[in-house]
Order: sequence, then structure tokens, then C-alpha cells
Amino acid sequence: MAQKTDKIVIGVLSKATGVTIETIRYYERIGLLPAPARTSSGYRQYDSGHVRRLLFIRRGRDLGFSIDAIRALLRLAEHPEQPCVDANRLTVEHLKEVEGKIESLNRLRDALLDMARCEACCIAECRIIEALADIAPFP
Repeated sequence: MAQKTDKIVIGVLSKATGVTIETIRYYERIGLLPAPARTSSGYRQYDSGHVRRLLFIRRGRDLGFSIDAIRALLRLAEHPEQPCVDANRLTVEHLKEVEGKIESLNRLRDALLDMARCEACCIAECRIIEALADIAPFP
């Protein structure tokens, strides 16, 4: 009778977490996800710890955290007895970045709304074309 194992291959891990195989391999290369055991034929064998860690990473990425911030949060998660102050600091820093992006996107939306109000009858009088042509080239 075959022994039951909780090991899974990379394709199953990918489906279970919603992370592509290429991304899983990338996370392994950069040390974000620990290298799994391998079978005698070289297949990676992941366990439930890999699933939990990869879901943590994916959730962090979904929230827009950088790889470095996720790495720091993973280190913090490994020491549950520590105070939450560092995790909170990382989150507040990220929130400030997100709020800055929102402000920038709001300005972009307003500029596009202004451009979209063009009622010209031809391209020669089009505010959209004029607005794009007036932008100074990059240095």
C-alpha cells in the first residue's frame, strides 16, 4: 500500500495559490520562497508550509507591497511574540505611497476629462491633439 504524502508538485501549488509557475520559480531564486525538497528525478516537492508562505506573498503583492516589504513582513511573521510596531510602520509607509498614487491618478483623470470635452469639428482644432502636442519632450 502506498504511503500518503502531503507533498505537491509545482503545477498543483500554482493552481492552489493562483501564482504562476514562473513566479514561483522566481520567488525561489530570490529566496522569498524556500527551495523545496526534490524527488530522485528532480521534481520539486512542496508542502503545506510552502502553500501558506506563497499565499502570504501573493496577498502582500495583491495589496501592492514591494518584494522587500514582503520579505520584511515574512521575517516579522516568523517571530509572532514581537510587537506589531514594525509591521504597522511598513503598512503606514505603503499606505502613504498608495495615497500619493491615488492623488496622481486623480490629477490624470481630471486632465483626461478636460481633454475629452473637445467639441472641435476637425483635428486641426482638436483640444486632445493640441494638449498632447504641447507636452515638452523628455530630456
